[in-house]
Amino acid sequence: MVRSMAEAGGPEAMDERQAAERMSWLGAELERHNHLYYVQARPEISDRDFDGLMAELEALEARYPDLADPNSPTQRVGGDITKEFPVVKHRFPMLSLSNSYDRQDVEDFVGRVEKAIGRVAFSLELKYDGVAISLSYRNGKLERAVTRGDGVEGEDITSNVRTVRSVPLKLRGAGWPEELEVRGEIIMTRERFEALNAGRVEAGEEPYANPRNTTAGTLKLQDPKLVAKRGLDNYVYGVQADTLPVRSQFELVELAGTWGFKVPPASKRFIERVDDLEGIMAFIDHWDRHRHALPMETDGVVIKVDDLDVQEELGNTAKSPRWAIAYKFQA
Repeated sequence: MVRSMAEAGGPEAMDERQAAERMSWLGAELERHNHLYYVQARPEISDRDFDGLMAELEALEARYPDLADPNSPTQRVGGDITKEFPVVKHRFPMLSLSNSYDRQDVEDFVGRVEKAIGRVAFSLELKYDGVAISLSYRNGKLERAVTRGDGVEGEDITSNVRTVRSVPLKLRGAGWPEELEVRGEIIMTRERFEALNAGRVEAGEEPYANPRNTTAGTLKLQDPKLVAKRGLDNYVYGVQADTLPVRSQFELVELAGTWGFKVPPASKRFIERVDDLEGIMAFIDHWDRHRHALPMETDGVVIKVDDLDVQEELGNTAKSPRWAIAYKFQA
């Protein structure tokens, strides 16, 4: 049941302690409903009730600005205009993947891994055609969002990424490391892209070329309020920290889902764990046939050694990991 401002007495009727308690409750409740709507697709309240809670929190933050949380749900609608995006260094490098284009390339990759390690399991994921992002969390709160850049350093676009509703501002669940870097892909769904272009055509403006470029351009906008209106989405595909609670790529992505992130659903075969080359090729063939029915654009499949300890043993080249490759679909 939604607790109204009237039930709480309104901002004017509260002292500072009561306001702090109410703001904390509102923030947690709004994030819970945000997660239910944008990540789990099972809303519990109407848009009107959600907007009422948001309006109350905005009123309290305006009356008690010193009590406002930097990760408040009110920040999702966009804050002040950003003049420039500072360049910052990644704690863990964001390496690019080597590409493969046919079965022989995949077979060669599996052969190299098995020659070095022996038989291993592989985690398979869709390769989303969007913008790679690194999300840094400290004590469960979003601290920074940085683009891939050159892999060593990227641009800090935190103010814009806060508006992406499927990016948690505060982590849920338990077991997450104190300092955590989460890797994901920010995308624009086909539906959002088509609606955006329809509006541009109606206004006599040139339509955008494709969702990927539109996503990249949106994230570089200086006004977060404009970014918020674009309705970007995010899927998580990696987690990095000094110590992780599980040692499987597949299980780590599933665990990230319990922390509030939108992750590829295994139930829809967006992610799968297999034991051999034939399993890899079956996954590739499935999505090569069905990818155009997806709500987002994908240009391939990412193949990763599932065991994180084996990933560390295989290591990286200067540019890419030896434990993963990307299979690219034919255009």
